Amino acid sequence: MSTLALDAARRASPATTPARLGPARLIAFSSLGMPLAAVEVPLSTYVPPLYASAFGFSLGTVGLIFLLARLWDAVIDPAIGLLSDRTRSRWGRRRPWIAGGAAIFALGAVPVFLPPAWFGPLALSAALFVLYLGYSMMATPLAAWMGELSGAYHERTRITTYAQALTCVALLLALVLPSLLVTRLADQPRLELAAMGAMVFALLALTLPLGIRALPEPPPPSGAQDPVRVWHTLRLVFGEGMLLRVLASNAAVRLAQGVRTALFVFFISHYMGHPAWAPGLFLLQYVFGIFACPLWLAIGRRVGKERAAVAGELTQVAINLGLLALAPGSVALLLALTVAQGLAQGSGNLMLRSIVADVADYHRLRTGEDRIGLFFSVFSLSDKAGVALAIGIALPLAAWIGFDPRGSNPAPVLEHLKWLFALGPAFGHIISAAVIHGFPLDERRHGDIRRQLAARDAAGLVSDASRDRWLAEASREGD
Repeated sequence: MSTLALDAARRASPATTPARLGPARLIAFSSLGMPLAAVEVPLSTYVPPLYASAFGFSLGTVGLIFLLARLWDAVIDPAIGLLSDRTRSRWGRRRPWIAGGAAIFALGAVPVFLPPAWFGPLALSAALFVLYLGYSMMATPLAAWMGELSGAYHERTRITTYAQALTCVALLLALVLPSLLVTRLADQPRLELAAMGAMVFALLALTLPLGIRALPEPPPPSGAQDPVRVWHTLRLVFGEGMLLRVLASNAAVRLAQGVRTALFVFFISHYMGHPAWAPGLFLLQYVFGIFACPLWLAIGRRVGKERAAVAGELTQVAINLGLLALAPGSVALLLALTVAQGLAQGSGNLMLRSIVADVADYHRLRTGEDRIGLFFSVFSLSDKAGVALAIGIALPLAAWIGFDPRGSNPAPVLEHLKWLFALGPAFGHIISAAVIHGFPLDERRHGDIRRQLAARDAAGLVSDASRDRWLAEASREGD
């Protein structure tokens, strides 16, 4: 390659001359994830029992319907990631999927939250399958788009931090609304469903036109695309050792968080003896989770993503082990640990999500193929696998120690519940830290990868120079 081309590569490299996107545009863009986050809490916590009470479905039937819907959600993620990577249109790669997914998401959400009188198990199943299809069509391309907004090592973490903060805000809204509705609409499950649906629809209507136009899409890599070979592609993806480490670490994080969530109400209600405190403590945790986002961004900038992820996971281990010091009357310590949990919340997820885009750069350098959408889809798959595994482990273990959620429990059983509530998440966070510790793709190596990609682009293979011009233009259009 000529010296002129190498000089052009250095000038174009986002690793050396990163453009910084304006906060207002990043907030508007990141708001696209808010309706997706807001629908998670109702669908996982409040909607299933409301269907049992409003329509007389058995809990087993409701559980099976929602389980199959989430499995469908997980199965379609990789296909959507692969297809969105290969999409070429005048509107970009990701934007058509998000806009189309929003319409499908709304089409499925309307009957779920505003069910007609004749609604039965098959109709609910069909509506949920449509809702989750739209959900995946929005979530996976959005995650890939975020990863493409910058090639700079720390700027990617900053972008992810905005998304994480707005997700916490949406989760906070989704937790506040049901707690207000419990007392006002206790005997009107249809109105409770409608109110929760109204919040999701309002967020979708507000954020979709705002977010989808907030930033232009980065130009896709140029050149001819090979035909889709699904099994070959999946072998390449799951043969990427660094990606597998990120997926395993993230699944362990989600396992830890899922065990804590599954046992949280039981622990607060039965061990601490304060069932009315559970919603408030959840809210307190998520409020401090919002404040945690810039904190962990600063830590990541100072020590790097891998060290920040390890530090966050070990902090969570210490907090969960601190639960062993709790006694039923230890209110001050419980509040302190809840605040600490909020401040540590999402630290691992934040860094690991940012690392996925870095690994996608490494993969593109090795193979010449841009599979960032596919990479984020399998990252989402690790999210769902970790949560599913947590429910499959935590509740049977609670039953095995003799815990009865409907009756009184002797002191030894409650003490075992506390140990399960503390050690289960701690174990998951230790695994996550151990897996990601020593991750080789640091800032220096990622900078080398970006410079090599830019050098290849300068030879006319990919258009990272146009990406840099796009970033500069988007930054000037910002605040």
